Amino acid sequence: MKRPIKIVVASGKGGTGKTTIATNLAVVISEKGERVAYIDCDVEEPNGHIFLNPTVEKSREVSILVPKVEDSLCTYCGACGNACRYSGILALPEKVITFPKLCHGCGGCILACPENAIQETPRVVGIVEQGRSEKVVFLHGILNIGEAMAPPVIRSVLDFAPDDHFQILDAPPGTSCPVVESIKSADVVLLVTEPTPFGLNDLQLAVEMVRKLDIPFGVAINRAGIGNNEVYDYCVRESIPVLINIQNDREIAYAYSRGILAVKAQPQLNTLFEDLFSNLCDLANSYTKSRGKVHKQFDVATWEFVPIPAKASLSAQENELFELVVISGKGGTGKTSIVASLFALAKEAAVADCDVDAADLHLVLAPSVKKRWPFSGGKTAVIDSSSCTGCGTCAIRCRFDAIHFQNIDDKNSTYQIDPISCEGCGVCEDVCPEKAVEMIQTINGEWFISNTNHGPMTHACLGIAEENSGKLVSLVRQQGNILAKENQRTLLICDGTPGIGCPVIASIAGADMVLIVTEPTLSGLHDFKRVAALCQQFDLKTVLCINKFDINLDVSDQIEKESLELKVPVWGRIRYDESVTLAQVNKKSVVENSDGMAAMDIKLLWSKINDSITKRKDK
Repeated sequence: MKRPIKIVVASGKGGTGKTTIATNLAVVISEKGERVAYIDCDVEEPNGHIFLNPTVEKSREVSILVPKVEDSLCTYCGACGNACRYSGILALPEKVITFPKLCHGCGGCILACPENAIQETPRVVGIVEQGRSEKVVFLHGILNIGEAMAPPVIRSVLDFAPDDHFQILDAPPGTSCPVVESIKSADVVLLVTEPTPFGLNDLQLAVEMVRKLDIPFGVAINRAGIGNNEVYDYCVRESIPVLINIQNDREIAYAYSRGILAVKAQPQLNTLFEDLFSNLCDLANSYTKSRGKVHKQFDVATWEFVPIPAKASLSAQENELFELVVISGKGGTGKTSIVASLFALAKEAAVADCDVDAADLHLVLAPSVKKRWPFSGGKTAVIDSSSCTGCGTCAIRCRFDAIHFQNIDDKNSTYQIDPISCEGCGVCEDVCPEKAVEMIQTINGEWFISNTNHGPMTHACLGIAEENSGKLVSLVRQQGNILAKENQRTLLICDGTPGIGCPVIASIAGADMVLIVTEPTLSGLHDFKRVAALCQQFDLKTVLCINKFDINLDVSDQIEKESLELKVPVWGRIRYDESVTLAQVNKKSVVENSDGMAAMDIKLLWSKINDSITKRKDK
C-alpha cells in the first residue's frame, strides 16, 4: 500500500486536457484498490462533475467575514478606512460605507476601531459540494457568479479533503493566486500541455511557478502528434520528465465532448494512467525539498523607466471608441486565435491582451515593444529580524497563514513572512508592538506598448504566483483605450481572460460588446452558461461564437438552445479545421495563414461584428 499523497494536475492555461487527465487518473487509481479523492479546485468553472457524475451527499456554504458598522457607536474617526488596504471600507465625516466585494476578510478594520463599533458578519461567496462517484470521493467548490475572489472557496474545498486518501487536485489554469492556493501544499504536480507554440509558452510559465514553490513535477503531453516538437525539446533541455503522452485521437475528443471518460471509451488507456500514477508517486517520495527565500521575478533596477501615460476613462462612448471584448468560460476554446484574426481583418483597430496571467496573443502578432513599465498592484510584509522579539502577535492575527516561526541560521530563529501566502493586508504591521514589520511595495508584473503589423497593442505579463491580476487587466484596457485614441483607431479589441472571477470582471466591465467563444462539449456548455450569466449581471450586449461546432452537432444544438433562452445570439459557427493548429505553428492568424473553412467562418463572424459597429456609428 502506497503512502497517500497529494497530486495536483495543473496547466498554464485551460483547455489542455487538465480535467480529462485528473478525472481519468482518479478513476484508474480507485480501480487499483486505492482510496482516492478527486478535488476540483477550479471553482470558477468546475467541470469534473461532468465526467464523474457524482452523487452529492453534502453541501456547505462558503463565507468570508466582512465588516458591519454600528452607527450608534461610531465616532467617524476614520481609523477603519486608514487600516484597510483594499478600499473595502470608507469613512466619511458622518457615515462609514463598506464595500463587501472588495473585502478580503483580514479583520484589520476591527482591530483598528477604538470604539469597538465594527462587528463581522458572514457573506456567502460560494459553496462546497461533497459526494461519491462509485469508488471515488468527490469534492468541488463553486464560486458564485459575480464574485471576484476564488481563493476563499478553494481553501474551503481543501479543508474538507480526506487526508487518508490519495488526493487528485484539479487546479485552476494559469499561474496566479488561485492556482498557487491549490498547489502550494502539493506533494507532486503534473503539468498538462499540448505540443504547440501556445502550449510551450504556457508550460514555461507553469514550470517557473512550480519551481518557485519548490515542488517536484512532471509533464503530461495531451493531443500528441499535433503541432511540432518544441515542447519535447524544451523538456529535454530542462531535464523535465514527460510522464504521459496521450495521442491526438478523434474518438477521445468525441468522448470528451459527451462527458465520457477516456478510459471508458478506450480501456487500453488504463495502463498509461497506471504507469503515470506510479511515476508520480516515485517523484513525490524521492524528492527532497530545499525551499529557500522566494525571489521576485522582476529586476526593475535594470530597466529604463519612462513616464506612464495619463489615465483615461474606460467609457468607450466618451472616447468615440467601440470596445469589443472576447472571452471564454475557460481557456482552450480558440479565443486568442479568433482575436488575432479579427484584429487582422479590422484594419483600423487597436488590440489589448488582457489575459495577463498566461498571455498568448503576442505569439501570433509578434509585437515590437516600444515602451515597458513595471506594474505594482500592492504591498507585501517584511519582518526585520533584528527588531522582532518573537512575541507571535503578527502570526496570531494573520488570517492567511502567511507568518511562521523559522530558523534564520544555526543560532537564531524568528517569525518570517511567506510572500507567496501574504495578501498585503497590513494587519501584521498594525499589530506589531515593536514596529518590526514593514509593508513594502511589490512589483507584480510588467506591461507594454507595442507595434504590430495590424496596429498598436497593449499587453502585459503578470508575475508568477502574483496577485492583483484584476488591477493589471484594468490597466491594460485603460492604456489600450488611450493608445487607440492616440492612433485614431475607432475599435479596440480586447483578448479577455477566461473564467468568471476578478480578471474577467475587469476585462468586461463597461465594454460595448462581449463575444463569448465556446466549443461543443458538455464542459463548453457548462462554462458558457456561467460566463453568460456574468455578462447579464453587467447588462452587456453579448453574442456567441461556437468554435469547432461540427465536432459534435448534438451539443452544438444544445448550446444554441441555451443561447436562445439566455438571449445571447449565435453570431459565429466555426468549423473544425486542422489549418488552425498549423497557423499557431507558423505564428500567424488563421485568416492570414490559409483560406480554409475556419478562415471563411471567421470572416463571416467579423462581417456581423463590423455591421453592428457601423450601425452604432450611424446612430
